[in-house]
Amino acid sequence: MKEIFSPLSGVFRRVWKHLLLILAMMSVAHGADAISFDLDSIAEWGRFPRFCVNTYRWGDKFFNGYDSAYVVGTGYKFNAKITTDSWMDVYNFRLPEGTQILMNSDPSTSIGAYLTYLAVSVGYDINVSKIFGGVDRSRQRLRFGFNCSLFAAEVYLIKNDVGATMKRFGDMRDLHMPFRGIDNNTWGLDAYYFFNHKRYAEAAAFNFSRIQRKSQGSFYTGISIYTQQLDFDFNMLPDIMKKKLPADWLDYRYRVNTHNYAIRVGYGYNWVFRNNWVLGVSESPVIGIRKGYINSDIEKVSFSMYNRLKVSVVWNNGRWFAGAVGKVDGALISDKQTVYAGGVISGEACVGYRFNLW
Repeated sequence: MKEIFSPLSGVFRRVWKHLLLILAMMSVAHGADAISFDLDSIAEWGRFPRFCVNTYRWGDKFFNGYDSAYVVGTGYKFNAKITTDSWMDVYNFRLPEGTQILMNSDPSTSIGAYLTYLAVSVGYDINVSKIFGGVDRSRQRLRFGFNCSLFAAEVYLIKNDVGATMKRFGDMRDLHMPFRGIDNNTWGLDAYYFFNHKRYAEAAAFNFSRIQRKSQGSFYTGISIYTQQLDFDFNMLPDIMKKKLPADWLDYRYRVNTHNYAIRVGYGYNWVFRNNWVLGVSESPVIGIRKGYINSDIEKVSFSMYNRLKVSVVWNNGRWFAGAVGKVDGALISDKQTVYAGGVISGEACVGYRFNLW
């Protein structure tokens, strides 16, 4: 381990020395009391810093130019929040002769602390489900987002390699059979543009970084690029169950490995139903083409469909804010003998505090 980290530590030492040198030069040139992160102070350092500040201010006005009668900023650069997040996966198969397989993963719950500066957020989550005797599943549902008045972008990763509970298999209902033959990954990128971006702020309902003052909605559209890798291994089932699986499921497995290129079209609405309260709803089908392998060694191009629904309730009171967000993400995959519908249901609650350091 020492040999592995020693080169990295050398790099860190060199970077740290350069940072100290830069700070020392700034202190000599301006005096220690003159160093400030205020934009006006930075602009006084010289021509290039002034250009950077002017560019930042232009970009902030262009990308966040809201109608102040409908949307305003929070007035603070920082916020810290405590979150609790619960989620579970749901899988539904429709097979020939009306056979249905229904499974869902055990719910997982995490508690995290986050610090946000403008559009950058860092934090850490702890899985508390296993502490209280629940499923020992690490948090593998990662999301990163950027949201301004004109558009939003999201990067996400959804993973389950722990398993689920089988609830139904054909005529056998009310099952509680553990099923561990799951290794699923979905990751992708969404970017979309808001048409009514002056008066509607998605960030007010789902990111806590804006304040919606009057009710307003907007259509939006964009692109969605995502990859699905699904692997359900049914070999562990009793023979009486395996006989009902489709004949083309080699080795009693259902496997998908596809790349999807789609158009995302949706509508969001923020209802200011009371002073300091906002109810947000956003619904968006994701429709496009799918290229890859669906339970076959032959690569095919087919129709793809995904759907994203989210609902939130947000309370703002100056520096303090709190909110609850619910999300349902679902995919539909169909071939000659099988219709698969699967997705993630999640809910988040948080409370936070806004502040400035400069």
